[in-house]
Amino acid sequence: MTDAGKKGAGEAGGSKMEIRVLSYNKEEGKLSFIIKDTNPIFANTLRRIMIEEVPTMAIEDVEFSKNNSVLYDEMTAHRLGLIPLKTDLKSYNLPEKCKCKGEGCARCQLKLELKATKGSGMVYASEIKSKDPAVKPVYPKMPIVKLLKGQTLELEATAVLGKGKAHSKWSPGLVYYKHKPIIEIGNVKNPEEVVEKTHGNIFEIKNGKLEVVKDNLFKYDLAGIAEEVSKGEIKVTYDNDIIFYIESWGQLSCKEILNQAIEIFNETFDELNEEVKKLK
Repeated sequence: MTDAGKKGAGEAGGSKMEIRVLSYNKEEGKLSFIIKDTNPIFANTLRRIMIEEVPTMAIEDVEFSKNNSVLYDEMTAHRLGLIPLKTDLKSYNLPEKCKCKGEGCARCQLKLELKATKGSGMVYASEIKSKDPAVKPVYPKMPIVKLLKGQTLELEATAVLGKGKAHSKWSPGLVYYKHKPIIEIGNVKNPEEVVEKTHGNIFEIKNGKLEVVKDNLFKYDLAGIAEEVSKGEIKVTYDNDIIFYIESWGQLSCKEILNQAIEIFNETFDELNEEVKKLK
């Protein structure tokens, strides 16, 4: 378990909210952290902002010049839209917030091209050419369509920023949370079976006794299985601390997703505060 510091995030019932990072793997795009002295209402609000409000870049429109592959234009366009694109939030605006008012300009949209002619073979995301090198497919080996001899695929696509609440292709990742489990171990007569059924992620045997692998307790939620396997000798309850998990699809890093969500959260309540001030 990694302790990356603590910070206050407001007063709640006379105590400061405490946040502590449990693990962060930038390469795999995974982040987990624990929030103390909070409640599910705040946690779910933050979760929904991350998956619904944090913008990412995705292909929205596709214009085909040639396509005699096995997939119809509509199916190919749908697959292209679901390809995660690296996103540069500093260089692009949401169409509705752009100076062009969504009509289309270099500040709110990006053109991409794909020209593929193969004797026989798969067309991959890496073959999509972007006019902005900072915005490109996250997974180069993601397949698009297989072309047979004499088949061709040529198109121009337009990518724009969007939000997950409009379409899941703009959602930046998987975000979920759970309450921290508290495990009480009694006189377990089958410790080996408990370790096996929980895949060695929660429990281990030391000096003939069953113990909790503390570093893994926050990563896996298999403790509940142990209650049944141990015939009630293991009891699992949950306290008010909330463990958050973020798994990025790759358009943005976990840190960017979280930072953007916090900014949106603050902006939303600042706007609400200004509207309340106008009330007589």
